[in-house]
Amino acid sequence: MDFLFNLIWLIPVYPLLAFVIIVLGLNRNKKASAWLAVGAMVLATIHSWGIVLGTMGAYAADAHQGIHIDGWQLPLPWLPTGLSLFNMGFAVDGFTAAMLFMVPFVCLMIFIYATEYMEGYDDDHGYDPDHGHFGRYARFFAYVSLFAAGMLMLVIADNLLLLFISWEIMGLCSYLLIGFWFDKKYPDEHEVATPANPLQALVFWRYAGPPKVAPRLAALKAFMTTRVGDTLFFSGMMILWSYAGTLTFRDIFEPAMLTHLAEMTLWGMPVATLSALLIFAGAVGKSAQFPLHVWLPDAMEGPTTVSALIHAATMVSAGVYLVARMLPLMSTIEGGPALQWIAIIGAITAVMGATIGIAQYDIKRVLAYSTISQLGYMMMALGLGGFLAGIFHLIAHAFFKALLFLGSGSVIHAMEHGAHHINDHHTDPQDMRNMGGLRHKMKASFWAYLAGTLALVGIFPFAGFWSKDEILAEAFLHGFGDHGTPLALWVYVAGAVGAIFTAFYMGRQIGLVFAGKPRTEIAAHAVEPGKRMTWPLLVLAVFALFIGFINIPSDFPVIGHGWFHGFAGEVHAYATEDAVIDHGEEAEAHQGEEAAEHGEDAAVEHGGGAAPGLSLAAVPFNWTVAISSTLLGLFFFSLGWWRYSRVHSPEAKDPVQLIPVIGEPLFTLWYNKYYFDEIYRGMIIYPVMWLADFCGKFDYDWVINPIVNLFGRATVVIADGSGVFDKEGIDGIFVNGIPGLFKKFGGQLRLLQTGRAQNYLLILIIGFLILIGIYLAFFSGQGANIAAL
Repeated sequence: MDFLFNLIWLIPVYPLLAFVIIVLGLNRNKKASAWLAVGAMVLATIHSWGIVLGTMGAYAADAHQGIHIDGWQLPLPWLPTGLSLFNMGFAVDGFTAAMLFMVPFVCLMIFIYATEYMEGYDDDHGYDPDHGHFGRYARFFAYVSLFAAGMLMLVIADNLLLLFISWEIMGLCSYLLIGFWFDKKYPDEHEVATPANPLQALVFWRYAGPPKVAPRLAALKAFMTTRVGDTLFFSGMMILWSYAGTLTFRDIFEPAMLTHLAEMTLWGMPVATLSALLIFAGAVGKSAQFPLHVWLPDAMEGPTTVSALIHAATMVSAGVYLVARMLPLMSTIEGGPALQWIAIIGAITAVMGATIGIAQYDIKRVLAYSTISQLGYMMMALGLGGFLAGIFHLIAHAFFKALLFLGSGSVIHAMEHGAHHINDHHTDPQDMRNMGGLRHKMKASFWAYLAGTLALVGIFPFAGFWSKDEILAEAFLHGFGDHGTPLALWVYVAGAVGAIFTAFYMGRQIGLVFAGKPRTEIAAHAVEPGKRMTWPLLVLAVFALFIGFINIPSDFPVIGHGWFHGFAGEVHAYATEDAVIDHGEEAEAHQGEEAAEHGEDAAVEHGGGAAPGLSLAAVPFNWTVAISSTLLGLFFFSLGWWRYSRVHSPEAKDPVQLIPVIGEPLFTLWYNKYYFDEIYRGMIIYPVMWLADFCGKFDYDWVINPIVNLFGRATVVIADGSGVFDKEGIDGIFVNGIPGLFKKFGGQLRLLQTGRAQNYLLILIIGFLILIGIYLAFFSGQGANIAAL
């Protein structure tokens, strides 16, 4: 088993090699590219599950000091940092093992599903099962292989730097895959009214964009929105490095280090809190939490298999994983700003996503807002310090949300086949109003989808019953317990309200898609997809039913065991110990007496020590929460199913709109997603564009151009003067004047050269006489007398 641990670095290498081979040579062979990607994920899954078994064996051998707490590390010397060397390594603990069980297996199911799903999108001839639509089949499997490699490397990283590198790899892949059909366009994609001035922008609801965003724009929106969070994440990481001198998880979570970070301040705030909030901002962007959630619904413009990857096994799960992994840092101050903001943001997101999902008609967008809401639940739990509740729902949600997205892909695939059969290229195959009665035509997909829906709603004994109820029970315990807090109380209320809306919109979806009778011709001609698409659905349906059994509370009758709590829920136990500061043997002895007095497990069970806000105690099974949430879930799920199965026309008003007085405005508000896109467009995008235009005019018309023109005109004047001086002065006087003078003198002197001896003799005599005269006039006394006269 040590052999598998020593080669842990190979887990992300398998899909990474598949990506390289496909890109460099195998891309012309589409089937080989697809099955190479699948084969790489098979190897990654086998290797990962081998490590999971090894970790479970270590836990079984010693549940208190086993690998689930201490971890297994493979440090790799990588970056010199002055006198030290930064180790870029990998590590395994119980939480890592749980993620290694989920991530590669869910990716494998999606890959297998995609081998058939993407065949209908093979060439560039429009959707056609014989030709295809927006092709690039091999390129798709190259991209998703790199995507999976990034997530797997993130999971096994033992430090924040390697995690951040993997984080950015996934950001790149999300951009490439959301915009995979970058040449796809919508007729109304540019029909966005633009306000003429900032005052008009304040009336933001009048400037709504088109119902769907083109894939290339959706990819850009996702990339830019998540960059906001990533920038803050990187800033928090650098602050942490500056004060801690390390980015390795084990070193950061040492009690002495956590105490040091809590005591140091920057900008009037503890370094632990400041860095935790900035790191959490990265998770807000990546996991689509309020207010950076706007990119995720538009990410549905990518292939459905990409949506399943993003929502279940990779991208958005990474944000929750980051918060869970860094929870000791965020818990250094009990009830501090870090945990409070995580809980508040999670609660807002949970309710917001659930309400918006009620008014959406695109089958994938309903699931997108469902994911946003469920991620909010995970953040709620982590914000209350409930590590186990958060990661348990993360694992369970991945299985049933992958099932739901792949199930929606089967529905869309069947509707597109129907559209192709009757040559209908106008009816939207993703609009649930155009569906109906599909349970009779897609029996396998229907039962699998129903299983995923019941898991999401939280119906016993499906996975969501155990994982979501544990979050509600955690909030109930913190809100109504002996030391209850108002924040926890409101978190519980938000969770309960979100659960009611979740049950209703999933009942609505089942009623519109599978119940009743077909409302369009394309629905009447829908066909169940092939086995490579249906079998992964059935496998994931089994997990949606049974994965929750890994963490049945110990006090639940007959089948209770709480196994997952001990295995993965105490990986941060060492961070809750008191910091040991060397003040001599007396201090150590006193600390030992306190530990003996309060019990060794006091910090582990109730929080304390360096991370007092961290709650690692197993949450008792709460019958009140379980029964009430189950009954309310069943009621509102049945209500949604019953009411929407009676919608007989795509043009019919939504039943919510028919509620007296409040129905129409509420539905409009939810349909327009609380106008977040319009608010951002009116309050941020347009003002920034106007500011950019102003700066452009200021620079171009008022500063740069005038200065350039001034220098240009001055240069022209100088150049003209220089030309005149050069022409008239240099050329006229020196270059041409002096030679002209010599030429003229030479011309006159030339007249003396007659060639006649008598002329030369006459000149000689005259010159001789002149010289005698000069001598007599100036150099003799007689000459002086003559001069005196």
